[in-house]
Amino acid sequence: MKTQRRTGVLWLALYLLFALAPLSLMLFGERPMGREFEREISVALGFTGIGLMTLHFAMTARIRALKEPFGSDVVYAFHRRMGYITLALWLAHPIILFLRFEWALGLLNVLEAPWRARWGVFSVVALLALVVWAVLRRRLRTEYTLWRVSHGVLALAAMAMVMTHAYMVGRYVGTPLKQGLWIAYGAISLLLVGYLRVWKPWQMLRRPYRVVEVRPEQGNVYTLAVEPVGHAGLRFEPGQFAWITARHSPYASQEHPFSFASSAEQQGRIEFSIKELGDFTATVKDLPPGEPVYVDGPYGALSPDRHTDADAIVLIAGGVGIAPMMSILHTWADRGDPRPVTLLYGSPEWEGVAYRDELERLQGAINLQVVHVLERPPADWEGERGYITREILERHLPGRDTRFRVYLCGPLPMLTFVSRALREAGVPDDRVELERFDLV
Repeated sequence: MKTQRRTGVLWLALYLLFALAPLSLMLFGERPMGREFEREISVALGFTGIGLMTLHFAMTARIRALKEPFGSDVVYAFHRRMGYITLALWLAHPIILFLRFEWALGLLNVLEAPWRARWGVFSVVALLALVVWAVLRRRLRTEYTLWRVSHGVLALAAMAMVMTHAYMVGRYVGTPLKQGLWIAYGAISLLLVGYLRVWKPWQMLRRPYRVVEVRPEQGNVYTLAVEPVGHAGLRFEPGQFAWITARHSPYASQEHPFSFASSAEQQGRIEFSIKELGDFTATVKDLPPGEPVYVDGPYGALSPDRHTDADAIVLIAGGVGIAPMMSILHTWADRGDPRPVTLLYGSPEWEGVAYRDELERLQGAINLQVVHVLERPPADWEGERGYITREILERHLPGRDTRFRVYLCGPLPMLTFVSRALREAGVPDDRVELERFDLV
């Protein structure tokens, strides 16, 4: 755990270094003199925005060493928030010029403006389109693969155009050292895209899997079992997930994230838990045995293997958030771990409780207490009702003299609600690990 924290601090320090390095282009060495303060501020904001843009390629390149200390969901959430800041910086650069200098408005006329200005305008338009489309994707019901491909194309186009704009302006990249740094940032962006879109798919093609079975569970959930073909498979920690590609080449950008449901102690065969929610998930049940699939993973930080200081663990799941918990429980059973486990599982109704029978079986195999919390329970229901509240937590959490850690996974509204309830119940934030199903 301490090693992961140190690694996380190191990544954050490197993030700040790379984000601010382009700004050094205008702060050190030769630079134009006698220019207005507003113009200098405008340029400073623009250079900082370019530095941030380069780092977005790193955050989305699925570099396991980068995501490991934080978890993929945290990195993607940070990527989205920094996207707004990046756009604000890119917009601030021309807006300041427009407000201060009348001649600057003429640069918007892309038919007559010099090409250095055209590339700047085009880059801002591309980034604005990228961010707006990302925000409205679900509302517009844009097909995921189409959006994902266009998202990458717009990002690469915006970066190429803004780099061209700054290079053609030339006032702050006039020395060989500064030109070298500028070229390096562009090359890093291209290399990261190549790593994600060329190198990783090639690696996946070299290590294929095939479908063994697709097993229906309760609650419109399917367990997809696959086995490696010609290689030993992969190792993962209980609670992690992987990206799966089926019916397409890994180069087709058709992968989807799913949690492991099987034990981390199993060799070869691995299982994933997939809830039928539409698009690709609705077709999983039709995958025939022997169908080739490709797996990219593991990812995620929601794993008890990363915290060895707990005498007991509490798993809190809502909906499809039960998937990583099943991997944890199956691993617990295979290891014969004697530590007590409490699972609080929130579901709309009894008939939709996924893995209901398997959870009952596991209660006889390990020291497990399962607490179902139903929003719409049947008339004869004697268990917990409604949502997982502070009162329900206080009834089922281990005693305060027990060192326990909480693992929480589910829809975003549930995570917010339960996190607050845990805090109200006296559970410190540093004892709670959570994962958001909001990667795309």
